[in-house]
Amino acid sequence: MPSATPLFLIFLTFLATFAGGIVAIRMRDRLHLILGFTSGVLLGVVAFDLLPEIFEMVHEHNLDARWPMVALVAGFLLFHSGEALLLIHHAHEDSYANHKHPQVGIFSAFALIAHSFLDGVGIGLGFQVSPAVGAVVATAVIAHDFADGFNTVSLMMAHRNSSKRAVVMLVLDACAPVLGILSTSLFKVPTPMLSIYLGFFAGFLIHISISDILPEAHAGHRSTGLTIGLTCLGAAFIFAVQAMMSGSGAHVH
Repeated sequence: MPSATPLFLIFLTFLATFAGGIVAIRMRDRLHLILGFTSGVLLGVVAFDLLPEIFEMVHEHNLDARWPMVALVAGFLLFHSGEALLLIHHAHEDSYANHKHPQVGIFSAFALIAHSFLDGVGIGLGFQVSPAVGAVVATAVIAHDFADGFNTVSLMMAHRNSSKRAVVMLVLDACAPVLGILSTSLFKVPTPMLSIYLGFFAGFLIHISISDILPEAHAGHRSTGLTIGLTCLGAAFIFAVQAMMSGSGAHVH
């Protein structure tokens, strides 16, 4: 049975995804500011939490550090290739302006739902490393789930699906990370594999930060000093959180 903290984070993943979809419908003109901050948060999680955690696990358990780094590169390239092949990158919609059909929107939304399920698995595995890692990974995923909810609705509506269909897919996307988290209660991953998972997840976060969210935040004429400042603030926020956790002794296995 999950403790109170994971249950609260489960609720937040659902809420963040659903909120992203609502913003896609009602507040699209201000999304770039939120995405700018989100990108900084994701980079901060990689630099100030995941990589130090990998190095600590490698040192403590005498592991080969190359494999987590191979996993990092593989994670980046896998998600980069997946987005390119499946056409789920929101920023590329204009390239397919003459091919907007409802089925394409539904297929793209289901790809994002599968992606959200894996996000939830990532949170669950983070808690297998330690409660502190689980909480920080959840922070990154929750920030990213907001963008996922936004993209799910945007892709559905861009391909001429009804608002009702878009909301149905949004609810499915919001439920997906919840199911992903719960699924990890069915299995345990050995420590060497957890270090590889952290590397893979770090590559995934780097990809969505610099190849997905950050370009979207600066698309068109929306790039401003405020957007850049919010990106820096997002990274500084994670640095401050991690510093407080380390100072309180929360970062333990």
